[in-house]
Amino acid sequence: MTEPVNRTILLMDIERFSQRDDVEQAFLRRTLDTVAGDTLTEAGVEGSQQYREDRGDGLIILISGDVSKAGLLRALLTTAPDTLHAYNRFAASSTQMRLRLVLAAGEVAHDPRDGTIGGLVGHDLNQACRLLDAPVLREALRQRPEADCVLCVSAPVYEGVVRHGHRGLRAEEFHRVAVTVKEDRLDAWLYGPVPDGYSAGHGAHAAPPPAEPAPASSPVSPPAPPAAPLSAPLSAPLSAPTPLPAPGKAPGSGVTFTFGGGSPSFGGALVAGDQTGVSGGKVGGDVIMGSVRPDARDEDR
Repeated sequence: MTEPVNRTILLMDIERFSQRDDVEQAFLRRTLDTVAGDTLTEAGVEGSQQYREDRGDGLIILISGDVSKAGLLRALLTTAPDTLHAYNRFAASSTQMRLRLVLAAGEVAHDPRDGTIGGLVGHDLNQACRLLDAPVLREALRQRPEADCVLCVSAPVYEGVVRHGHRGLRAEEFHRVAVTVKEDRLDAWLYGPVPDGYSAGHGAHAAPPPAEPAPASSPVSPPAPPAAPLSAPLSAPLSAPTPLPAPGKAPGSGVTFTFGGGSPSFGGALVAGDQTGVSGGKVGGDVIMGSVRPDARDEDR
């Protein structure tokens, strides 16, 4: 295995490649090679400054570190979509081609084996491949039916190149997105609008939003008791009000009436003389029930 050296990593992948038949796939691979060649030529990349590895539905391209990444980005934003658009204008629907593109950078080693091709090794290359497979990049392409490709750059490329505003590059057109693939969570920068369902992050050097103050705690009022029903249910028995006992008397001792002079009369009955008790007691004196005749009173005398 060779020792790792710093390389610019360019990845290209064809959308819906597995849904095409063999003839269509072969045609698409040749067209992809043309798009890659035009883009690298526009960026000024010589044949000796690049390494291409065919991945079937895409390409891994390693570019020498002395090639300008700003020039590569400008070519990816202009030449690549222009070449794709010119091809798709005349291609049949079954051979229409759209691409996901990733530009990253990092240390890559080469570990070739006899009788095989490839053998690229490197953590940074693995991370770039995971960016290419991220759901947010696939969704961005799906939600932009008019676009021929979508581009995502790694955090080192954004920090080192994009955010400085080199010619043809506008940092405000790139939006940070969190990419979760397998066990990794990566920060990437998507060119163009963020797809629905994903939130754009803040710039790497932007101040975090101020924390909202916690709401002041307020006492919680106890729940109000349930309102009494307007009327008792028909099945509930109605009870007579309980009479209040007279002052100074124990409950159940009866009722005493006191009259200051004269003779009380109840429903036409005259009670005269002394009466002791009312119910179950003794009545002394004259008790005259019914109407009272003066002559009868005189006869008794």
